[in-house]
Amino acid sequence: MTGRDLHLIGAAATEETGLGIEVTGLRVRFGSVEAVAGVDLRVEQGQSLGLLGRNGAGKSTTMRVLAGVVPPAAGSVVVGGHDVRAHPLEAKRAVGYCPDVGGLVPRATPWEHLQLTARLRDLTGWEDRGRELLERFDLGDVAHRVTAGFSHGMARRLSVVLAALHEPAVLLLDEPFDGVDPVGVEATFEVIEDARARGAAVLVSTHLRDLAVDVCSEVAVLRGGARMATIPSGFMAGDDGARAYRALLAG
Repeated sequence: MTGRDLHLIGAAATEETGLGIEVTGLRVRFGSVEAVAGVDLRVEQGQSLGLLGRNGAGKSTTMRVLAGVVPPAAGSVVVGGHDVRAHPLEAKRAVGYCPDVGGLVPRATPWEHLQLTARLRDLTGWEDRGRELLERFDLGDVAHRVTAGFSHGMARRLSVVLAALHEPAVLLLDEPFDGVDPVGVEATFEVIEDARARGAAVLVSTHLRDLAVDVCSEVAVLRGGARMATIPSGFMAGDDGARAYRALLAG
């Protein structure tokens, strides 16, 4: 079975429900700390949802649950039509995940990262897309340089490339704009729009409200591990949106 076959399986499962992501009553605990406290999220096919909130709001933990990295303590989590607890492998196959930190091998080059991703996902004929993504993110000239010397922004850009390579049914981008220059921001916008155009569900976690408003159709604001509101992105734009956002963060 090729990587393209896996993509089609994920897409078909999503078509049955019309939802790429459905989270109900998600709770995650680390010892005595409840990092996520009953979060509900829904992201339809072709939709992008932004997760906004301060550090410690539960954004990255929610992303890690969706990516199959952290198990939920309670609640229902379905990605690409697959329950992450009942069908973890199928759920992971449907997802492309850019973590908030780490994920890169310091002694490997961007091209070697692409090769590893392709091998793990059994992709064939991926080389042209890999080259195109590296060029789009201004990483073509360093494709064969080890990532140990990369700036934070370069590492962020490569992480988005790796998440998008196999055209997943669900694209999870955790802080993709952190330390990224305008070229990288524009390239990430293009990847998100491409994903939406082919019917993928996109979840973007960021602390940058303006960028979330620009690229997402809705935003969900988290505070203290709980979802305070889900709002059409237009209502979060400009000075009025900034005031509304501050009010939600303050409680």
